[in-house]
Amino acid sequence: MFTTFQEIEDFFYSRKSFGIKPGLDRIYRLLALLNHPEKNVSAIHVAGTNGKGSTVQFIKDALQANGYIVGVFTSPSLTGLTGYTMINDSEISEPLFIDLCNDLYPHVMQLDQENNPPTEFEIITALSFLYFSERVDITLIEAGMGGREDTTNCFQPILSIITNVAKDHTAFLGNSISEIAYQKAGIIKAGAPVVVGHLEADAFAVIKAEAKKQYTSLYQLGEDFSYSRKQAQGMVWSSRERKLQTNLQMYGDYQFQNAAIALMALEKIADAGYQISFTKTADAISRTQLAGRFEIVNKEPLIILDGAHNPAGVDAFVKTVNEQYPEDEKQLLVAVFKDKELDAMLEQLSTSFRSITLTSFQHPRAARAEDLYRLTPASQKHIANNWKQEVNQILKAKDASIWFISGSLNFISLVREYIFSTK
Repeated sequence: MFTTFQEIEDFFYSRKSFGIKPGLDRIYRLLALLNHPEKNVSAIHVAGTNGKGSTVQFIKDALQANGYIVGVFTSPSLTGLTGYTMINDSEISEPLFIDLCNDLYPHVMQLDQENNPPTEFEIITALSFLYFSERVDITLIEAGMGGREDTTNCFQPILSIITNVAKDHTAFLGNSISEIAYQKAGIIKAGAPVVVGHLEADAFAVIKAEAKKQYTSLYQLGEDFSYSRKQAQGMVWSSRERKLQTNLQMYGDYQFQNAAIALMALEKIADAGYQISFTKTADAISRTQLAGRFEIVNKEPLIILDGAHNPAGVDAFVKTVNEQYPEDEKQLLVAVFKDKELDAMLEQLSTSFRSITLTSFQHPRAARAEDLYRLTPASQKHIANNWKQEVNQILKAKDASIWFISGSLNFISLVREYIFSTK
């Protein structure tokens, strides 16, 4: 029996040794031992290379504004174990997390004895379904990696969303856009409509074929719904049924795409019988913000965090940097996972900043700062062996530079927590 949260943290740390294991056998077995809590949850499944977190946040805020109690499962967590699992704006409490872990623990031990040990992420996923099953009206489940063999692909959704398809996690998902799209398309289920964003032709062909195979309807950005940007952060969105205007607080054209996908999803949620006021929805979306996505965390000096962790995400990040701060002097601190497309990402990042500082962080997948330095073509580049010391120097900076800190969301979560702890 667990009695303290430190014991819980130690337990989950010990599960890291099982790594990432694609496949659904263990999560199905674990959920069966828990009497299938996922079957008591009305949920939307969200996959995609980028934009999942923002899209989930837009939908969550809109549903909450319409009076619903909304569960959210998201990864990676920016705030530790409790940050994966939220209801409305609140993380699961530590005491309740302990209670649910005690419910789960005998079943985890049973799977261990069967030589089929569940991973850290599988246990957290099962715990979240257990938590949501008796407490929420509707749940948003963000896929961890891919879709078809992702741990979260263990339930029947009322709606599926695929934000986009780009190269990422190629060691697990495949090297081509078609292969990656096939993995994302695995979340499409019979009877659940599918909303998709802008897709390359190869990706769309795969996803369209899966929707046809599952006898379900498909709604594509640019075909079945669209948006146009107005002055500043204004947006006009339209589908075949309605048209509405809103404004965004989140920067970057990709956030307008995410908001457009979210609005189409909300229209299909309304079709499923949920009472949705689109006036309340537009207002909620105009107030949506998300931690770690072009987030201002310090004003003097100006420091902006962004979890751009693959080439498509880096491209969107760089475009937003240049769109929002075209004339300013900009500097970058970055740390990423070593299993990413480092050459492409570092080349993109080398074009828009006066200097780039490469660092690393405590994680088995983190790239070494020396390796990042070697791969970075920027003329002004530096190594920071200790990212906390570097952040301290940035916080004390007196020049007019804008500092951007980017890379792995795991790194961003550490930096974010550290900066806020210094205030």
